[in-house]
Parts: sequence; C-alpha cells; structure tokens
Amino acid sequence: MTIRFAAAKHWHAPAVDRVVGYAPPPAPANDRDPALGRDALLRAALRHFARHGLSAAERARDHAESAFFEGDRESCQRWLAICRELDLRMAEAAQRRVSAKPR
Repeated sequence: MTIRFAAAKHWHAPAVDRVVGYAPPPAPANDRDPALGRDALLRAALRHFARHGLSAAERARDHAESAFFEGDRESCQRWLAICRELDLRMAEAAQRRVSAKPR
C-alpha cells in the first residue's frame, strides 16, 4: 500500500510550499480592481449580454468602432468598456485598431 504526502497549502507554510513546488494560481485575466466601482458598467454589460448572447462582445466592438468613425469618442469609450467586460482580448485589439486609424 502506497502512502501519499499532501502538504497543506496555505500562506502560513511557505517552506512546505517551496518543497512541494506549489505556486499560487495566477489572477484571472478578467478580474479588475474592485475598488473602481464599476457597478453601472457591469450592469450595462450584463444587459447587453442578455440581449445579444454570445455575440455581445462582437456587437459592442462594432458599436465602438462605429462611434469612433462618427466622431463620438464618449460612446466609443463606453462601448469599448462594455466589450472589455465581456472579452478583454477583443477589446484590447479593438482599442489598438481604433487608436491606429486616423479619423
């Protein structure tokens, strides 16, 4: 019968963690600082997701690009923020495209 050692993984035993090879998991990519107070933005993103389902991030990106080319920077930033809540990579790519193109 084999015996397996499973060290407790908590922050009070860093020496055991180093021996066992435990590393704390990285933070999720979509988590932001909770102190920013984004409740209204999160509600808008969830409402947009409820309307459009899995294509919500793409539609938010399209709205942001349309607003940019119409010269409405405020709407563009709002739609990019909604897109960022739904899909961070897509929003970053859209931000790069929008900032690279002249008006």
